[in-house]
Amino acid sequence: MLTAAVSRVLSGVTQKPASRVLVASCKYSNNATFEIKKCDLYRLEEGPPVTTVLTREDGLKYYKMMQTIRRMELKADQLYKQKFIRGFCHLCDGQEACCVGLEAGINPTDHVITSYRAHGLCYTRGLTVRSILSELTGRRGGCAKGKGGSMHMYAKNFYGGNGIVGAQGPLGAGIALACKYKGTNEVCLTLYGDGAANQGQISEAYNMAALWNLPCIFICENNRYGMGTSVERAAASTDYYKRGNFIPGLRVDGMDILCVREATKFAADYCRSGKGPMLMELLTYRYHGHSMSDPGISYRTREEIQSVRSKSDPIMLLKDKMVNNKLASVEELKEIDAEVRKEIDDAAQFAMTDPEPPLEELGHHIYSSNPPFDIRGANQWIKFQSIS
Repeated sequence: MLTAAVSRVLSGVTQKPASRVLVASCKYSNNATFEIKKCDLYRLEEGPPVTTVLTREDGLKYYKMMQTIRRMELKADQLYKQKFIRGFCHLCDGQEACCVGLEAGINPTDHVITSYRAHGLCYTRGLTVRSILSELTGRRGGCAKGKGGSMHMYAKNFYGGNGIVGAQGPLGAGIALACKYKGTNEVCLTLYGDGAANQGQISEAYNMAALWNLPCIFICENNRYGMGTSVERAAASTDYYKRGNFIPGLRVDGMDILCVREATKFAADYCRSGKGPMLMELLTYRYHGHSMSDPGISYRTREEIQSVRSKSDPIMLLKDKMVNNKLASVEELKEIDAEVRKEIDDAAQFAMTDPEPPLEELGHHIYSSNPPFDIRGANQWIKFQSIS
């Protein structure tokens, strides 16, 4: 049985082709008000609003960001199969409303840390498609100079991409502790998957965050499957938003970007007010398997994946809202699609042709600011110098 978030059926309204944007720009609405699904609450008397306003400007921005992430992940799939990308690669197509909605609900100065399914959050945190794809292919122009790969990418106020399942939980609590200690009024979003939710260190992080009243939003991206295992087979309780026990929680429709945005704003305001941590569960879905080595259809059916794509796709849901409420035309959104495709193709071409980092840079950037020092290589006669 599909979760409530992924079983919502789109209204079957057929739209007539709209005029070109330059001709009909005066016919667009500046904003529209939408009803959004009410969040399930735990230890909360009131939750996020059930209506929200979407401006035309924000709608176009969200649409382009989600399309860029979708196309970028599909291009990464292609590059992996062509063996330009090696090693581990975990894609997030299908979950675009989560990363874009989360970023829309916080400030650029706030902090984010996540698991190895990180490409979308890398983009929303400010990294370019070129730097992300180049990092995936291990090239010098990558955001980590080609030394991090798929699971280890960083940006300002974004702390990865962590390869150890659940390890980002305590790290996120530590970042929130720094925010409180410095008095910056910032929050930390700490993301993990439904599989990592069963890790002991996640519960330990809950405890410390609640004990010290930290401005930490723990976010479980529940895409219904861990590494080839459904949540029902892996967890005695699949109410992940209640797992904090003494921490209040929200269960959010993670396929609706507006629902994610409003829930994130609500949680961030709660944490900034000094009330301590909060737990959010985003009900979402991934179209790819757990990683590129997982075909993704041995433990679920093709029909299930297609059902979610046809009824609850986050990009399709936003597109429907915008076109039906005259925030954009079909033709205008097609133009955005074409721009995104070109950007992805150009970035991929760069990622395939940019040089790999030279071997002598292997020891660089171990510390952010430190005098140069020697590092032993694969044997004692090989020395590399570390330069910050």
